[in-house]
Amino acid sequence: MSLALGLFSMTSGPCSHPDGAARVARAAEAAGFDSLWGGEHVVLPDPRVPPSPLEPEDRITDPIVALAFLAAHTTRIRLGTGIIILPQRNPLVLAKQLATLDVLSGGRLIFGVGVGYLEPEFRALGIPFGTRGAATDEYLAAIRAIWTQARPGHHGRFVTFSGVQAHPQPVQKPLPPIVIGGHTDAAFRRAVEQGHGWYGFALDEEGTRRCLDGLKAAAARYERPSELGPLQISVTPRPTRGGEAMDRASADRFAALGVHRLILIPPRALDASGLERFVEKAARELRGLLSSAG
Repeated sequence: MSLALGLFSMTSGPCSHPDGAARVARAAEAAGFDSLWGGEHVVLPDPRVPPSPLEPEDRITDPIVALAFLAAHTTRIRLGTGIIILPQRNPLVLAKQLATLDVLSGGRLIFGVGVGYLEPEFRALGIPFGTRGAATDEYLAAIRAIWTQARPGHHGRFVTFSGVQAHPQPVQKPLPPIVIGGHTDAAFRRAVEQGHGWYGFALDEEGTRRCLDGLKAAAARYERPSELGPLQISVTPRPTRGGEAMDRASADRFAALGVHRLILIPPRALDASGLERFVEKAARELRGLLSSAG
């Protein structure tokens, strides 16, 4: 089985600076990576409290703005939000931003979403934490409506609209691929019902196997719309202790589990030059196993 190869951390570390982001993006495209991915946190708790992944002063850029910048410095590589914290966003404003990114990049957007997990971040933004899952489901429906319906409309608990249009529409038809992030039963159900793909973050092989079992159980319980096609599996492997690029044997084992794309996370200590070497080494290690963007 072939694999697509993605690169995480395009909104943090050296890639939170324009020169570093452009250099690393071009290096990943030249090395044969299929996609670039960036996560988000609008604000971070100060002082840091679990489960916050970053220190309060750590840099993290907005993924849509960052990916639009990277689109201008690349030509082919796909651009993934990994992930957008959907319940923190106005769905129609977000749909406009994402459609714009898809248009300006020539149809390279992958729309990765999740529900979020940092309660202090939600509190600071004035967003209810307890209803984030239900809001995510409804916001996805609203975004699909504004992107695909001739007379868009949605009437729900969290968002209601009709009698409006939003153009330009995304280049990708009927809509850009939607990838659902998360390791919970709710995320598995959401991926089956609404996602073209699923994204598991910082997983070892056993964790990946458990999540794939959860997805299989959800597929047996919930109906999957035929237009979504087979569920594409993306995984960011848990970083190695020494920070080495993934070797061929490890990648083969993930592929054997049913993973379609590995989204590598580089060591945090690397500068832009180190990140360039990281992507070049990973591509050399995995050459012959890789497929093109999907």
